Order: sequence, then C-alpha cells, then structure tokens
Amino acid sequence: MQELQSRPWHKYYLDQSHQLEFPETSLYEVLTKSAKKYGEHTAITFAGEKITYNELKDRTDRLAGSWKEMAFTKGERIGLMLGNHPDYIVSYYAAHALGLIVVQLNPSYTTSELLQILNDADIDYMVADTVSLKTVHEIDTLYSFKQIMVSQLDKSETNRHFCYLDDLMQSDMVLDSAVSIDPKEDVAVIQYTGGTTGKIKGAMLTQRNLITNVLQSYTMYRQKVIPGKETILTATPLYHVYAMTSAMNLGIYMGANILLIAKFNVEKVMKIIKEHQPTFFPGVPKMYISFANYPNAESYGLDCFKVCSSGSAPLPIEVIRKFEAISSAEILEGFGMSETSPTTHRTPINGERKVGSIGIPVPGTDCRIIDQDHHVLETNSVGELLIKGPQIMKGYWNNVKETNHVLQNDWMHTGDLATMDEDGYFYIVGRKKEMIINGGFNIYPQEVESVLYEHPDVEECAVVGIPDSQIGELVKAYVVPKNGHTIDLEELKGHCYRSLTRYKVPKQFKIMDVLPRNTVGKLLKRKLAEDEKGGKG
Repeated sequence: MQELQSRPWHKYYLDQSHQLEFPETSLYEVLTKSAKKYGEHTAITFAGEKITYNELKDRTDRLAGSWKEMAFTKGERIGLMLGNHPDYIVSYYAAHALGLIVVQLNPSYTTSELLQILNDADIDYMVADTVSLKTVHEIDTLYSFKQIMVSQLDKSETNRHFCYLDDLMQSDMVLDSAVSIDPKEDVAVIQYTGGTTGKIKGAMLTQRNLITNVLQSYTMYRQKVIPGKETILTATPLYHVYAMTSAMNLGIYMGANILLIAKFNVEKVMKIIKEHQPTFFPGVPKMYISFANYPNAESYGLDCFKVCSSGSAPLPIEVIRKFEAISSAEILEGFGMSETSPTTHRTPINGERKVGSIGIPVPGTDCRIIDQDHHVLETNSVGELLIKGPQIMKGYWNNVKETNHVLQNDWMHTGDLATMDEDGYFYIVGRKKEMIINGGFNIYPQEVESVLYEHPDVEECAVVGIPDSQIGELVKAYVVPKNGHTIDLEELKGHCYRSLTRYKVPKQFKIMDVLPRNTVGKLLKRKLAEDEKGGKG
C-alpha cells in the first residue's frame, strides 16, 4: 500500500485517507445484503416487468434450492447461454450460492465455437434460451450434459432432455444455506477469450477478483452515485465481462434498478431512456455512436445520465464530444481485459479531463510500462503495459503454459502498448496482439482464417482489422485463389456465415495474386495494414 501511495495517480483518489478494503465475501452474499437493505426497491426492470430485490432473492433461492436437490455440486461448471433477461441474473447468483463455476456463453455461437468451450471447460449443466437452444440441440450427439435448463420457452414444447427454468424458480425447494466459499481461491466465472494464435483461453475469475472490481469501480464513481437511488441502463450483453461487472454486479452492490435491454436497438433504447431516465450507463462505443448520431437526440432527455463509462474498445474523440454536447455527463474512458475482471483503469471524476486517455489505475492497482528487455520505462515512453492488483485472474483454466506466459511475478502482461504521462494518466497507443475489436467484441484472425482455409477455392488468406469510425474495426480478408480456381466472394461469405458468429464474418474481401511475405516466408500482415492506411487496400 505504501508503494501505491507514491504513484503519481494516487492524488486523484477522492479520499486519500480512505483505505480500500476488499472483504472476504461471495457474490451471493452481496445479493443477500442488498436484498436486506433494499428489499422493496426495484432490482430489475425488463419489458414492462419490475422485480424487487426481495423477489430477485426469492427466485434465486428457489432456483438454487432446486439445483441443490438435483445434486448440483460446488466446482461443477454451468454454462449460461442466454441473452439479457432476468433469468440470466437469477441463474448467475443461484450458481454462486452453490459454488458452481459460471461459464458465460454468447447465444449466437455456432456449434463449432460452442464445442470448443464445452470441451475445454467440461461444462456439466447448461442454461439456454430460445436463441441458443437450437445450437445446443445440434451438438446432442457430440456432447452430453448432465442437465439442460431452458429459459423463455413455450411449455407446450416438451423434450426429455431439458427442464424449464421457470418451474425451478417457482418450486418449494428454497435454499436453506449457501455453500462455504473461499473468495480468494474459489473460481466464480470462467470468461473465455482468445490469444494471438486465436486459441481460446478461459480466464479464471475468483469471487474475490469480481467483488474487488465492483468495489474498485464504485470507489471511482461514489462521489456521483447514491446507493439505492440509481438506474443503470444495461444494454451491453451480460455474458460480456464488462456488463457482468459494471452493470449487473455493480448494480446489485449499489441497490440499483437494472434497466435491462434484451437487444440494443437505438430507436427502442432512446424511447426507454426518455421513459425511465436512467442515471448510470456503462456502454460500448457502438452505442455512444448510435446515440450521438440519432436525430433530435436532445429531445429524449439524455441529460438524465450522471455517470457514463465506456469499455471494450477505443472511443473516437469526435463521438465523445458529440455525445457530451447532448447530455450532462462526461464519458469516463477506461481500460480492462477479461483477465482483469475487467476494469483496471478509469478516468477519475475529480481529475483533469484528458480525452483519449484511459485514465488512471483503479484503487489497489499498480501499473508499469516495460521495454522488450523488461526494463521499467520512464514517463512518456512507449512499451508494454503491465498490471498488478487484486482483480487479476487466478490463471487460465487448464492452461499452465499460457498462465505462466502472461502472469509473471504477479504482473499481468497485457500485450498492449501504452504510455503514462507525468500525472499518472495512461494511453493505449497500439496492440502487440493482432486481435480485432468489432463493436466491443474481440475477434481473433486465426479463427476466421481457419474457416476461410476450409473453402476449396482458397489457397492462402490473411485477416486484419481495418479502422472504422462506427464499430472500431472492420474485419477484412485477403484471399489468394488456388491455381485454376475462381473465388465467388458472395459464396465465400456464405461459407463464413455457416461457421462463424455474424460479427466475425469479414465485411470486406480482396482477391490477391500473392500475400506479402518476408525473405524467410513469414506473412507480413503489418504490410497489409499499412497499405490500408495508405489507401492501397
């Protein structure tokens, strides 16, 4: 702690005499305390339905009680493959009451994408919705669950393979007591991410990691929020690590009303903002861009926001300025990773506004910039960003090699190139990784390339990210046809759609005679990116 107090950013913490303490508790206990304190307050607003904290706790306890009766055991993995719906929140906290490990899954995953995670995490149970159930059924002969539970499905459809979540939440099997949790050691969530090779890795986030990150975030905001009085516009998918912490878990901790949006549609969301006047918004760039460009946006009461934060991808400066011109809130830029629960940096409320900076490390977090020889660099020098703090993951699930690669002496090696100024503000200036960020979601080129290589007419391919003012980066594929073959680009795109989630499918294709390589045959993706910037792509 003494070492952290000497850091240049420490002066921006709101109360320097305040020692941030990270309690040894569980996520379920956070819900329990909020239910006692804010029982009749609205916990969730969704599609016209209001659920109080008492009702949320009751549904959670009944679901957990049913699962306990069904012999769900601490440490087993449960996949949550459903979109934004109250059932997601209930399932998430019921799982933690029993010490289950939640694996968050995108409902739009293809069968091949889902199978990779199922086999890696060895998932025992699945909660699916109507969107994802078809994919879950398609792997019925390839993977066997102990139990499939379905949310939001017409009960006239019967199937011996699953039971209805709604029935379990209404049962009389109310949980009598939660399992004992070791917050520091017990894994709460496996959050899947990819690496520079595109191979999936499951970041093990402990109970302490996640609760710590909630408290760190709250500490950065607490001057502007009133517990029990806030309404959080929750439009980012809950299966995304950013929404999980900054909307759901933080919302429950603050006793907030989680204004849950099933799917982001700017016209519908603008009407919801006008009606409900949310005060808190953890958004992603695509959403801010949509708000800033919406006709007559000023008439929808965007001045209701007290705190707005942005995560998942860089936010263009012109969008920040345009949004702030039609609302009363500054967008608090920040930084995070799946491996860090996710928040590590945030713009301080009481510090100087430096547009384009990711802000300062959140309380309890240390950072440094190093060169290729691992020497710590001075201010205003560019190098790799390293992070240390209580929100850093325990490691990657069943992957000691990758864990040891990124976690060295408790320092998380992010792979991102950054710089720090004299005031302790950090700036991301580039990525060592080739990861593409599209609308807040990570895309790993090798995964897309693997699909392209499956096409019979493709000889070679390379996938890169092209800067785009609307969604961060477009996926562009450069393909070389096999000798004597002609590539039909529309057919090739259809091939990609059959194997990839929609946002991963290249939006642009270019037929090439050859791909650029160096003298030893290594593919030069950097050259492709440079040609794009120079207008040659």
